Amino acid sequence: MNIITTDPLFGFVLTVLVFMIGVRINENFRKPWTNPLLFATVVIILILSLAHIPYKNYYIGGSIINDLIGPSTVALGIPLYKTFHLMKHHARSIVSSIAIAALVNCVFTALCAKFFSLSKLASLSIFPKSVTTAMAMGISDKMHGVEQITVVVVVATGILTSVLGGPLLKLFRITDPVAQGIALGGTGHAVGTGTAIELGKTQGAMAALSIGVTGIMYVIFAPIIAKIILGY
Repeated sequence: MNIITTDPLFGFVLTVLVFMIGVRINENFRKPWTNPLLFATVVIILILSLAHIPYKNYYIGGSIINDLIGPSTVALGIPLYKTFHLMKHHARSIVSSIAIAALVNCVFTALCAKFFSLSKLASLSIFPKSVTTAMAMGISDKMHGVEQITVVVVVATGILTSVLGGPLLKLFRITDPVAQGIALGGTGHAVGTGTAIELGKTQGAMAALSIGVTGIMYVIFAPIIAKIILGY
């Protein structure tokens, strides 16, 4: 068993297979809790736990998927290029709304960390939770947080956005494609952008744009808010 699980193909094939099953289930039921990413995460955790397979064995192959985060994020520039005219037309509202959202998010994160008396390392690590993994790790490193904690929080935020984003947009009757894309991409980064692409090309393009702008805003706001509210 150890020989099989340490083979790079094990983690890679398991991830892709479980995710594909999740996609088929989601196509048939279309419910928030049938989200493919959520399904794959839960199922893989159960498989590793029940089969007593060490995570380090799985990650030998699973890291191949992880290495694709950077290229996949860059690839989001394709729908952005195709709808560049929308970005120019809504530039002021896009930048201002993302800036306000990032500022509010940072303040809320700092207040939660203070309310729950989180340690300095934990508090600084959760700040970039709405930034795509590649950028979040850089922000966490500059703020002297723990990158492993940051990655977990970023993934959890992405999954929650993917699962709850659609229903919340319907609940608050947000129907504008630009607003939908910015909300999903600015909160759920690459994972949220995947959900936005399912809604339409405009939503996907705006979500891709918000990933980069949100990251820039967090670089500016996160250290300042951490210093003002938490004193770090």
